[in-house]
Amino acid sequence: MTKNLMKALLGATILGLGTLASSVASAECDWKPKRAVTYIVPWGAGGGTDANARMLSSLLSEEMGQPFNVVNRTGGNGVTGHSAIIRAKPDGYTIGSSTTEINTMHWIGLTDINYEQLTPIALLDLVPAGFTVAADSPYNSLAEVLAEAKANPGKITASGTSQGGIWHLALAGLLNAEGMDPASIRWIPSKGAAPAIKELMAGGVNVITVAQSEVKSLIEQGELKGLAYMNDERMPSLPDIPTTVEQLDSGWTLSSYQALTGPAGMDKDIACSYEKAVLKVLKTKEWADFKASRGADVVIMGADEVGSLIAKTDKNLGDTIKAIGLAK
Repeated sequence: MTKNLMKALLGATILGLGTLASSVASAECDWKPKRAVTYIVPWGAGGGTDANARMLSSLLSEEMGQPFNVVNRTGGNGVTGHSAIIRAKPDGYTIGSSTTEINTMHWIGLTDINYEQLTPIALLDLVPAGFTVAADSPYNSLAEVLAEAKANPGKITASGTSQGGIWHLALAGLLNAEGMDPASIRWIPSKGAAPAIKELMAGGVNVITVAQSEVKSLIEQGELKGLAYMNDERMPSLPDIPTTVEQLDSGWTLSSYQALTGPAGMDKDIACSYEKAVLKVLKTKEWADFKASRGADVVIMGADEVGSLIAKTDKNLGDTIKAIGLAK
């Protein structure tokens, strides 16, 4: 994700309003469902994507006057759920949460579906990666880690997710953007952030690149040490951790996202009606309190901007997947 694109994110409230204005100009934006809407989540119940979707569904039900029923369509590393969104009728009665995996699954040969088969509506969540080491690590800056990786390729190990998962791509993309071999820091696959954090604290790996928000409390308690934040502005609650934009010539950043989408071909009036309703909901105290309870920031971005974000992320992650030899 480029620096300019991330700057667009930081001005998301203004951009979201601008998008809404342009949508209103092209359509009436007064459509409302006349029966229950199915809201597809490609991931299991209880996770972050599911929690965001359930809260949004509750608020949309109040705003649009019909039930929004969350259905978890899991399987295939996100393929099953994303396919269900894409293959639904574009009549407004099936929407869903698309995640960053829509930008990876087709590159690694899991499916032929891709983001161009979706109608983007609004951004719901944005989670930048961190670059974290143990409290007693000899490394005190990102520059020191990269220098060691250049001098002794493969000596430093990192973890955070499965091979080819989003946090692996965060690290590999950073190295590739800096002109380094993506394998110069050896990736140790894990079944998610939690086991990777435990492995780091036990001394099994040297670095993790999970979401900064997932290690925030451990950094605050002095049990871990944050060396970088893959964003172009520092995390307000961890202001002493520098961004990758500050430290890297490439300005590399990467975030996992969640966006509300529908199948391609949705009528403009339906799409902008959803955009209008979601942007209104995202500005409520209920949504702000919910996000705060999860240690996350409110992000607001309308259809045009989130569409650009998804397209740019697809290119950047495609380049990274090719660089690490996982493209099919």
